[in-house]
Amino acid sequence: MRTNPFQLREIDLDSVLIIGAGAAGSVTAQKCAMNRDVFKKVHLASRRLVSCEAVAKRCVTPIEISQVDADDVQATIALINKVKPDLLINMALPYQDLPIMDACLATGVHYMDTANYEPRDVAKFEYSWQWAYQDRYKAKDIMAILGCGFDPGQSNIYCAYAQEFLFDEIETIDIVDCNDGSHGKAFATNFNPEINLREVTQRGKYWKDGKWIDIDPLSISAMIDYPEVGPRKSYLIYHEEEESLVQNIKGLKQIRFWMTFSDNYIKHLEVLQNVGMTRIDPVMYKGTPVIPMEFLKELLPPPSSLGENYSGRTSIGCIFRGRKDGKEKIAMIYNVCDHAQCYKETGAQAVSYTTGVPPVVGAMMLFNGAWKKPGGVYNVEQLPSKPFMDEIGKQGLPWHLKEITLEDQAELFAVRT
Repeated sequence: MRTNPFQLREIDLDSVLIIGAGAAGSVTAQKCAMNRDVFKKVHLASRRLVSCEAVAKRCVTPIEISQVDADDVQATIALINKVKPDLLINMALPYQDLPIMDACLATGVHYMDTANYEPRDVAKFEYSWQWAYQDRYKAKDIMAILGCGFDPGQSNIYCAYAQEFLFDEIETIDIVDCNDGSHGKAFATNFNPEINLREVTQRGKYWKDGKWIDIDPLSISAMIDYPEVGPRKSYLIYHEEEESLVQNIKGLKQIRFWMTFSDNYIKHLEVLQNVGMTRIDPVMYKGTPVIPMEFLKELLPPPSSLGENYSGRTSIGCIFRGRKDGKEKIAMIYNVCDHAQCYKETGAQAVSYTTGVPPVVGAMMLFNGAWKKPGGVYNVEQLPSKPFMDEIGKQGLPWHLKEITLEDQAELFAVRT
């Protein structure tokens, strides 16, 4: 007889509550609604009910919707008690991770997100705040699955897969992220402007030989050859998956994260910084405190509005250098996603699509038992990679593997950090 409460619940896990109805949350809800053999009940909630209504109209099968302020733990607890989900997928803002985790803890519901916590008043994101929930989630015998988007998320799972199936030892990882698309706007961000600009304007860093090395923002760049796109100038920035991967990829000596930004994006970013519009501290305007970054967010096009005329592709992957059977090996796992195809399917551009699909597959893994673990807090690379890799292509994000040489990425490997 099975007496573990988690095992008892595992038999019929089929109900999901999604909080966050932005561009990526919309994709997650729509994809869940396309997979009714897994998700018998889909409930979407957001601060603005009208956003949920718009998403519900796009879903191919009916979903339920509610209004909730995710900053309010008691309100989220009340919603969970009403909906009774098996899993809560957090597609809200990173600021809201901890209150939502508190609500899941109080109600005994599994938790999943796509981005780690960061405080509103400090442009600093790290996993320490969420890892601190380990003992409490373990005692409750529920799982918190962190960073199940694309990067972090699918990129982490690529690393876990490479460690288990492709290499005996991985020495270096370069995570490379290219959006080679055009939305036709003078300036816009592909996901929440506030989060995007905070991420780019903070100091960069990378990990080498057991320590973190800080660099000035966007001070190191290289031409990287992206599959199905070609060479693009890419900047070394800090990204959250590095923090967990240095703990979970054994023998790692260096990890870096690279992202493309157009000259036009950099020009606008410099101007906005120079005039103080990227500040996150309040300034007084006519007797009212205003945070410039939050005001700027209201002026920029919302990411959910960019999909209709978006052209081009994203090309995102991981480049590994290590050893297999005593010989040096270099390989790349990657995905290429077409903006127009994503819009045709979900009304979203590829950046939102690549973020919104992986948590659906992660939820499938939890529901079918492939990711069953004792209660606790987990980054996705700590969970079995192969079942996820087998399913993710079927849900719209196929992956590709190719072995490469030093010459194939000559400038990237020439950067001495």
